[in-house]
Amino acid sequence: MLQEKLARKEFVVTMEVDPPRGADPWPVFTAIHDLADQLTAVNIADSPTAKLRMSPIALASLVQDRLRLETIFHLTCRDRNLLGLQAELLGAYALGVRNILTLTGDDPKLGDHPEASGIFDVDSKGLAQMAARLNQGQDYYGRALDNATDFFIGAVANPGTEDVSREAARVQEKIAHGVQFFQTQPVYSLEQVERFSIAANTDVPFIYGIMPLKSVKQAQYLNAHVPGVHVPGEMMYILEKDGAAGGMEYLCNLVQQLRPHVAGIHIFPMRQYHLAEQLIEVL
Repeated sequence: MLQEKLARKEFVVTMEVDPPRGADPWPVFTAIHDLADQLTAVNIADSPTAKLRMSPIALASLVQDRLRLETIFHLTCRDRNLLGLQAELLGAYALGVRNILTLTGDDPKLGDHPEASGIFDVDSKGLAQMAARLNQGQDYYGRALDNATDFFIGAVANPGTEDVSREAARVQEKIAHGVQFFQTQPVYSLEQVERFSIAANTDVPFIYGIMPLKSVKQAQYLNAHVPGVHVPGEMMYILEKDGAAGGMEYLCNLVQQLRPHVAGIHIFPMRQYHLAEQLIEVL
C-alpha cells in the first residue's frame, strides 16, 4: 500500500489520470493497463479545471477492482457542501478507496458549466480536517459516528513558487489540519526541490511532480500563467534546441537525480502515457 511504502521510505511512483467525459470507464482502463504493475498508485482527478467528468470515487473503485491498482482520489470543495463532502468520504471508504488528495477546486466560471454554483463551505485545509475527524470516528462538528474511517490524507504543494517561505507555512498549516503526505506541482530542477525541502522542514513525505513538455512555447506559457511552476533556463534552452525529445532526456536525468532525495515522483502525462513509461523505465 502507498501509506506503508512511504512509511518504509520505499520510492513510490504515482500518475495522474483524468476521468472520461462520459459514462464509459474503459478508455481509462485501456490507457493505464500496461502501466498498472509499474505504478504504486494512480490519481483520479475530480472534474479538473471545472469541466464535467465522471465521479473520481466511482472510477477509483472500478480501477482498484478491475486493474488491482491502488488509487488516490481527488476531492474538491467546489461542488459539495459540508454534508455532501462527508457523505462522499464515507461512501468512498465503504468502497475501499482510502487515499484522498484534498483540493479547494477551480472556480466553476472557468469551466464548461459557468452558471454552476461554487460551494466552498471549506477549503482544502478544512477538507483535510474533516477527513481527519472521520478517522477519529467523528463528524465535522465532533459528533460520534457509528464507525471510524482510516483515510490516508494528502494535499498539494508548490515547490517552484517564488515565495518559498509562504508556501512552507501553508504546508505546516495543512499538516496541522491532518495532512499526511503531499503531491506537488511539477518541478524542473533539483535546486527547486532542495530549496523547498529546507524551507518545509518536515518528515511528512513529498511526492514531487514531473510533467513532460512538448515545446519551449509550452514552457513559456507555464512560467507566465501557472503559479508555482517554473521551468528553468537550462530546460528552456534544451527544448528550443532539441524539442520534446530533448525535454524528455532532461526529465529522465532529473528523475535519476531526485531519486535519492525524495519520497517519490508523481507523473502528469497529459494523456501521453508512453512518456510516463519512459520516465518509469529510468527508475
